[in-house]
Amino acid sequence: MKKSYSYLLSGLLLFSACSSVKKTATSSTSITNDGKIWASLWQQRAGEYKALCFQAYNIAKLRVDEGIKKPGDKPLAIVTDIDETLLDNSPYDAHRALQNLDYSDATWKQWTDKAIADTVPGAPAFFKYAASKGVIIFYITNRNENERASTLKNLQLYGLPYADDEHLLLKTTSSSKEARRLNVLKTHNILLLCGDNLPDFDLLYDNHPTEENRIAATQKLQKEFGSRYIVIPNPSYGDFEGALFKFNYKLTPAQKDSVIRAKIKADQ
Repeated sequence: MKKSYSYLLSGLLLFSACSSVKKTATSSTSITNDGKIWASLWQQRAGEYKALCFQAYNIAKLRVDEGIKKPGDKPLAIVTDIDETLLDNSPYDAHRALQNLDYSDATWKQWTDKAIADTVPGAPAFFKYAASKGVIIFYITNRNENERASTLKNLQLYGLPYADDEHLLLKTTSSSKEARRLNVLKTHNILLLCGDNLPDFDLLYDNHPTEENRIAATQKLQKEFGSRYIVIPNPSYGDFEGALFKFNYKLTPAQKDSVIRAKIKADQ
């Protein structure tokens, strides 16, 4: 009886300790990072996420089939972003969020150096299909030059077309992609642009526009989405988040939480 009581007491103490640890971990997680955990979970586990990606790339395939029937004065090209458009970095986001930590350049570089990111559903098949139809692929990304080798290694892991130095256009002095898009336009007609962040598509989203201006630009460009602009869902990060926080990257998690509480629509 005494031995059973001892086991019971030990069990209760262990349960209490686990509950205490769980409670502490939960209470210390900011709204922002807790949201990123759920966003990463959705990206990794939800059939709906995969369905949206397939939907986007199915539409892109239809646009390729239409576009190759109308040859122009220059070769056709597709311009695509990489992160969350072609490569899935949710393990990095989840790792940081679970530690209640935000993005950092150093840890991001550690992640990309591994060159093991999985692909976004539907992306490899689409880009290989487009290339088989004679469409050139250009990868315009805001990864840094010191990530070139690992980025190419990750793309080549999946046999992606045109994964070479000539077609990989990394960030130089500006995060704006407009100059790189215009450079492609000198020699090619851009059939489609693929991305997860609105600056991947149009100059109107450059220079840190407000939330209101981003919505106004999207309203203005509405006919382009699904036509020339193919958007891949990314709930984890992007300029939507930057605009929410007025592009102040020095805000603490607590300050970000305050902004979210002030702006979210919640039933009373």
